[in-house]
Amino acid sequence: MILQQLADGLILGSIIGLGAIGVTLTYSILRFANFAHGEYLTFGAYMALVALGYFQAFSDATFGPLSFGWPLLAALAVSMGLTAGLALLLDRLLFTTLGRTSTAITLVIASFGAALALRNLLFFMFGGLPAYYSRDIQIALPLVPRSVLGGARVTPDQLAVLGLAIVLLVGMHLFLTRTTLGRAMRAVAYNPQLATVTGLDVAAVVRWTWVMGAALAAVAGVCSGLTVQIRPTLGFDLLLPLFAAAILGGIGSFYGAVLGGLIVGLAESLAVPLVGAEYRAAVAFILLILILLVRPSGLFGERA
Repeated sequence: MILQQLADGLILGSIIGLGAIGVTLTYSILRFANFAHGEYLTFGAYMALVALGYFQAFSDATFGPLSFGWPLLAALAVSMGLTAGLALLLDRLLFTTLGRTSTAITLVIASFGAALALRNLLFFMFGGLPAYYSRDIQIALPLVPRSVLGGARVTPDQLAVLGLAIVLLVGMHLFLTRTTLGRAMRAVAYNPQLATVTGLDVAAVVRWTWVMGAALAAVAGVCSGLTVQIRPTLGFDLLLPLFAAAILGGIGSFYGAVLGGLIVGLAESLAVPLVGAEYRAAVAFILLILILLVRPSGLFGERA
């Protein structure tokens, strides 16, 4: 049983970690908490669902034991682009306009309003019933022999989600450490005024921050929809775990967001047999409070 909970928590934590990267990037560079980020996950999941219907008209092939094939991968690419476009549109119409004359708390309240509008728009467009990328029934595969602490079983789709998360996390590490744009994003996050003086195009960095954060949110939304279901409250249900992961790891730290996501995912999964599924989020936040009492800046945050 314990290994099964660990496996489930690892998969959930990888999804939370992907979404938390966007939260921490936005906060470190734009200096405000974007509460509309959870709706980017939902928007990305539904846009992939719509695009999947189009691509499946040409082929419904799948990859081996997986429930999906190239149509879902193509739909994921379309979803990432559309979600990035949505983030840029909201930035242009809302955050940039307000940011010229308003404080950070005004931007936070505006992001709440944007989240409510997006959530209700998705309710209106797609209804409240859950949807699925595939209704094929998958047989869970054993990770370890059942004799080892009861064993653990995962579906091929869950393994694919975990593999995709690892690839994207490694890609983000290489991007932030090896590319010019990645180093520029780190410079702006550290000191935007100094970055401007040295000639960096801060406005371009901000745009790319929205693009990357929203694209990763779309991936997290599709992964969540693939392993569970797609519903209008998908992003809202994951919003607090996303912020818990970002805060736990240390706001502004990419690596902290990933580790925080894994910790929150494992804590929620391990809490289910102890307190029930309805209280799993509360256990994760208790863990968050305990760690922040010891290190208020988070695991990878800089000490004050």
